[in-house]
Amino acid sequence: MPGISHRLVPSPRQRGEGENALSRPGGRGLGRGWDLSTIALALALVTGPAAAGDDMKSLLAEVKRLADRVETLEQNNRELEKSLSTERLSEKEPELATRLKAVEFQTLSMQKQARQIEALEGISVGASLTGVVQRANRGGVAGGTSRQSRANYRGDISVTLPGGSMGDIEGSLFTHVRFGQGDGLGLRPTYTSTANTTAFQVSGVSDPDSSFAVLAQAWYQLKVPLPRGGAPAQSKEHVHLTFGKIDPFVFFDQNAAADDESTRFLNNAFVHNPLLDSGGDVGADRYGFAPGAIVQYANEHDKSRTWGLSLGAFGSGPGANFSGSLGKPFMIAQADTTWRFNHLPGNYRAYLWRNGRGMGYDGLERRHSGIGMSIDQKVSDWVTAFARYGHQAAGKVRFDRALTVGAEIAGNAWGRTADSLGAAFGLLRTSSAYRRDSVALDLDGDGALDPRASANERIAELYYRYRVNERFELTPDFQLIQRPGGDGGTPTIKVVGLRAKVGF
Repeated sequence: MPGISHRLVPSPRQRGEGENALSRPGGRGLGRGWDLSTIALALALVTGPAAAGDDMKSLLAEVKRLADRVETLEQNNRELEKSLSTERLSEKEPELATRLKAVEFQTLSMQKQARQIEALEGISVGASLTGVVQRANRGGVAGGTSRQSRANYRGDISVTLPGGSMGDIEGSLFTHVRFGQGDGLGLRPTYTSTANTTAFQVSGVSDPDSSFAVLAQAWYQLKVPLPRGGAPAQSKEHVHLTFGKIDPFVFFDQNAAADDESTRFLNNAFVHNPLLDSGGDVGADRYGFAPGAIVQYANEHDKSRTWGLSLGAFGSGPGANFSGSLGKPFMIAQADTTWRFNHLPGNYRAYLWRNGRGMGYDGLERRHSGIGMSIDQKVSDWVTAFARYGHQAAGKVRFDRALTVGAEIAGNAWGRTADSLGAAFGLLRTSSAYRRDSVALDLDGDGALDPRASANERIAELYYRYRVNERFELTPDFQLIQRPGGDGGTPTIKVVGLRAKVGF
């Protein structure tokens, strides 16, 4: 169609210097000044009159459909922007906005949980509740008039918190709260301080219906790596500095088979070295805790034979319960190492102690000292044997030698791998001074001279720990105490009991 084609070619004046008039705003090309109908008319002119009939109508319909769709999309976009401008959810807002908000809320929730987990990182909590019921024969009860049965419970809650860091030095804070009721059985005088070490009740409470908790432990520890030419983070040598209110047996005289009265042996002579605990040389308060400080060195270059050294100083006498001077403390030094017997691990500990405020059987305070050792060794995959020995070097004590041996057998042999059978035997030797003085003293406070302590006290305990589930255990227990207090003429004490423990 030569009659119109030449009009579509712009002249140089219309183009300007390199500029196409069709691209200029407001021009007569395909600029923003053209609407969709104008575009359709232009297309019709190009195609010529022959195609301007039905094709023109189809083209206009298609252009109108596209225009409506663009308008709908723009309206949806405006509604979406309006919905996303607020955090509130509405049933009238677009589905896409609802989904976007749901994803945003989930993301924020996950970020919040991550921050909470990060804040709790390094915090550990432990809690347990232990109950014991025991019954003693008539000959074993103080007074010997009738059989006696007693029940008690004890709760323990411990929390370990991160204590900050300074370079490669890391700190931690440990707290332990204890509560309970019940003093346990009232046995005739024995060298064994108690047949139920779980018994706990706050002293000075006149109302037996009342139950109180005490802050048993609260100590702070610094772990200091010794690089020795390497990176501190990879150090195999450490120094631990600990101070606060402490249970000394957490750090000294430990034993893998006999150190927890809530799961293993109940008799105090098996839980710790009898000279320190039952004999009283540890000098702690009546609940077994004292203010103190400990320095420990640990060497782990050889994982199969680690070793360490520890030195501790603790308040004794009135210093143990913060009511008196910290002078003449209880001092204890320990060397420990791990060893393997037929590729099975064992722990070996030797220590010596000195207490400037040791209490003698005559009620006088003087210096006490002694040496001891604690061993636990796995002799098979399911049997762990243990032994403890104590030797009194100075001080007037009822017994000056103590030997305890025993074993814990896992239930693998009878298909109960979580169960354990424990058996232990002990011998507490009467000191020569007490043999001599016991006939001239009323040491038990009954108003009469005590019988001559001419024998050695012998003790035995047998238990079976039955795992009901991962949180709950039941433990029947049986104990014998022969020649209690070194008196060969005294009836044998027999104690049967049942312990229940729940914890995590």
